[in-house]
Amino acid sequence: MIELLFEPGDLARIRFARSPVQELMSSMRIAGHADRTRMHQPWVQSVRGAVSALRLDLLRPLLAGRRYVPDFLTPPPDRMDTRLPDELARVRSTPEATVRAQLELLAGDGALPEALLPLYEDPKRHLGQLAAEMQAYWRVAIDPVWSRLAGLLDAEIGHRADQLTSGGIVRLLGNLHPELEYADDALRILWPAWQSQSRLDGAGVLLVPCVFAWPSLLVDTDPQCPTLVYSPRGVGQVWDGSARSVTPPVADLLGRSRAALLARLDLPLSTTQVARDLGLSVAAVSEHLSVLRRSGLVRSRRAGRQVLYQRTALGTDLLGAGAGASIR
Repeated sequence: MIELLFEPGDLARIRFARSPVQELMSSMRIAGHADRTRMHQPWVQSVRGAVSALRLDLLRPLLAGRRYVPDFLTPPPDRMDTRLPDELARVRSTPEATVRAQLELLAGDGALPEALLPLYEDPKRHLGQLAAEMQAYWRVAIDPVWSRLAGLLDAEIGHRADQLTSGGIVRLLGNLHPELEYADDALRILWPAWQSQSRLDGAGVLLVPCVFAWPSLLVDTDPQCPTLVYSPRGVGQVWDGSARSVTPPVADLLGRSRAALLARLDLPLSTTQVARDLGLSVAAVSEHLSVLRRSGLVRSRRAGRQVLYQRTALGTDLLGAGAGASIR
């Protein structure tokens, strides 16, 4: 069991953040896990061809180890809305000594894979190549679905904020993951093979929901930024909802654009995300959303500098009624 001991200042430093690069790395590692491959099968099938065509000479061997992945690949996000370019910049700026030390951990008692020797010998030069490979993978594998991943992550963080408001820290941390337990000012990771205890000393804990981490809990006890990466609620929804078709009765009632927009909003999305997904202008989506919200079919809430929109129960019932009508 791993124990993280809280003091009053640590409770004030519990925070959430999204990490695009964590999704990137976790998605690359699902191929070796049958349950994860089944969970994400629609995504796996859609990107397999494009990913297999990429040359990932550094990235693939870095992720080949089953027990350890170098931490410099996933720098902890420093704010809620961390962007991939910012994370890649931090990967490129990793100190050379850190790269070499973590590659030695990856090798363990054996030899470092030959493909990684250039990175070990000249980290500064080859970190740029690594970041370029990560960017190429993101472009074909994650960017096309990022709006839905981000929507689910935003919904998760909003749910946890509600839990904190209604039940405090105990409720927030009490059901975050089956392998986590919070009691007596201690957060316990229930891993029998591990035995450690450490005080947070004001660092708090960073909580990072990650769709592709399902069902695992990832723990980094770095004293500078202790981090827990966990799977958000409703992971299966991220793929199921994207396949919803718009039936003719609903399209006839609302118009095809508004019906397609309503079908898309099973997860909270911003105006820009919806516009990109549906190939519409931001102005057009904004107008449609205003009509749907006034009709009680969509609700909105602010998340940082964004306004997120999600279908209401009435909107879901309308889509369901349309599906039933198309069958009769």
